[in-house]
Formats: sequence, structure tokens, C-alpha cells
Amino acid sequence: MKVYLIGVGMGTPGTITLDGLEAIRTCPVLVGAPRLLEPWAESHQCVPLIAGSDIAEYIGKRREEGPVGVLLSGDTGFYSGARRLWSLLEEHQVITIPGVSSLSCFCARLCLDWQDVKIVSAHGRSHNAVGEIQRNARTFALTGGSTKAQDICRELTRRGLGAVQVWVGERLGYDGERIAAGTAAELAEESFADLSVLLAENPNPVTRPFQSPGLPDGSFLRGDVPMTKEEVRTLALSKLRLAEDHVVWDVGAGTGSVSVECALACPAGQVFAVERKAEALALLEENKARFRACNLAVVRGEAPAALEELPAPHRVFIGGTSGKLSEILRVIFEKNPAARVVCTAVTLETVAEAARLFAGLEGAEMVQVSVTRTRPAGRYHLMDAQNPVWMFSGEGRA
Repeated sequence: MKVYLIGVGMGTPGTITLDGLEAIRTCPVLVGAPRLLEPWAESHQCVPLIAGSDIAEYIGKRREEGPVGVLLSGDTGFYSGARRLWSLLEEHQVITIPGVSSLSCFCARLCLDWQDVKIVSAHGRSHNAVGEIQRNARTFALTGGSTKAQDICRELTRRGLGAVQVWVGERLGYDGERIAAGTAAELAEESFADLSVLLAENPNPVTRPFQSPGLPDGSFLRGDVPMTKEEVRTLALSKLRLAEDHVVWDVGAGTGSVSVECALACPAGQVFAVERKAEALALLEENKARFRACNLAVVRGEAPAALEELPAPHRVFIGGTSGKLSEILRVIFEKNPAARVVCTAVTLETVAEAARLFAGLEGAEMVQVSVTRTRPAGRYHLMDAQNPVWMFSGEGRA
């Protein structure tokens, strides 16, 4: 049987291509979501079905000759049910007719191009839309279900991105179409319909100055606060094995050199820098601003108590424990039994405790790092040995 998969744009005749209208005209039976069938209820036999398996089952049971038209919102190649139907209808002659996507329609309404826009769908699925806005200059998101446009705006505001410019489109192509424009903070106070679309422009996305880790120590403001040095920091980042969307804790963050590096390595994730000392907290905020790391949250408090309210981490760096390493690890693995942890130690007492606690972790490693730098002395250079550092790493068992 001949089956047409027809992208119907915004669902109204005005946003359907001429090829799509001709295919609809030749199909006595149309299948699709009820809202897409409404304009054709008087001229066609309309069968309201949404799930791809239900549509394929209905078509498979038909005995009548003649083509069937399946109406699909937007474009058949843009988060469309066509992808599922292509595999389910392999026994039929399938003809696919593309339509106008919500992205192209919305950007046309705004008189904006979209070739460089990052495209995400937060409709009916788990997706880090806010993370994508953090790391991209322009992001388009389909919203709906458990993640509505106002939810994205509220989370942007919570992360310090309330000044990001946002446009939200409701009921595109239908009566009552509305386009709202403003900052994320302004639109966070509004309510938007399900199935709205959102475009965000972030003038300062999270980016790193170069792709590899190991920012020069001189890039950070330090004062008298301890800092994980460049060579040790680079190795620690390697041991953390970060992904772009990870949630990371930096416990005992100090100046925030590791926090900043993690934030730049996880542009679609979020980093929580936990620190108790006032001077260090001030430097953390300054270094966060210095690198425009909007995905870095500074948490005032002492571990493990300060960790209790944080979201579950994928990765944890422990640079300071105040003698509470065992309690800190307990909280980490209660939050995420499979978390990966990297801990540095410079005192023999901490080394002994960490060796005992990390021995039980999956893939446990213990490495001792000694770094010697040179410093000028007249026409010569002298060797300047740094304090040796022990580094422990491993993962919990899920």
C-alpha cells in the first residue's frame, strides 16, 4: 500500500507545502494527532492516532486500496514521528513529504537566521536544555511535558543567567499565536502553553581559551589561599575523566582553580565549589567571573554538611577534608554509588587515611606526583622543588 508521511508544518493549511496539500487531496484516509486532523474532518475519513506502533498496526490491517496519509507536525526530519514509522512501514511504499519546521517558522517570525543555532528538544524527554544554553551563543528548544518554557527561564535565572535574551513562541500558526520576548528573568515570571518553542541568545557562553586542561597558575587570582598547581591540576582533571554535561563537586575548593577548569570542561554541566573560608570564597567568586563560568556555583560551608543539599555528582574532586574524608565519601556515595572521586593529599596522616578508604573503590589508583620548576638566578636557573602530592582516584560500585 502507498503511504504518505506528510509534514504539515504548524498544522494549518497555510504552513503545508503544495506537495503536502496534493498528497492530502489524493488520500481518502488521514491518520494523525487530533489537532492535525481538524482542518480535514469534513472532507476525509480521519483516524486519530499518535503512537507510531498504533499507526503502523492500523495501516497493516487495512484491506481497502488507495493511499493513506499520515499527518506529522512540523518537518518529517525534525524530531518527528517519521523516524519511527520508516522502520515500521518497510513493507509498504512510503513517500515522505517534508514540511516547515517549528525552528524555521519561529526564526522567520523573528527575522533571524538559524544556521548556527544549537537545537535541542526538552519535550517529553530528559534533556539538559539549560546546559546547552550555558555553552552556546544561540539555542533553540522544543518544550513541553515536564519541561516548559518558564521552567527553563527559571533555571537560567537560578544559575545567574537571568540576563540572557529569550523569545518564546506559543501556538505558532494557530489563532492565539503569541511571541513573548525578554530576559530569562523577566519571562520566568510568566506561564506558557505546552508545546511552546524557545530561542535563547547567550552573549557569554562557557568556553575555554584552549581545548586541553592546564590553565597557567598566573591566570588565577590567589592571595594567600592554597591553590592546586597547574601540573597537579592537569593530572587531577585527567583522572576525573570529565564529560561535557557532568555534575561536579570540588570539595575544599580554595581559589577555585580546579572548579574553574571543571566548569570549562563541562560547559553543559554544573560545578559546585564548596569552601568555608571567607577569603577563599571571595577569590572563588572573582575567579568565576574572570572566566565567565556561569555553570560554577560557589557553596559556602564545610563538608560534609554543605554537601547534603547538592545534586548527585558524577565526579568529585577533594582538595581539602579537615580530617573528615570518611564522612565526605559516605555522602558522595549515598548520592551516587557510581561516582568517580579524585583526592589529593600532602600530609602523611591524610595519605594514610586516603590509602585505606580508596583501597575498596573500583579501579582504585594511588599516584605520587613530584614537580620541580626552575627559577632564574642571574645568568643561571636553579631547580625549585614543589611539595610532593599524593593523588587517589577510584569509583564507587553502582
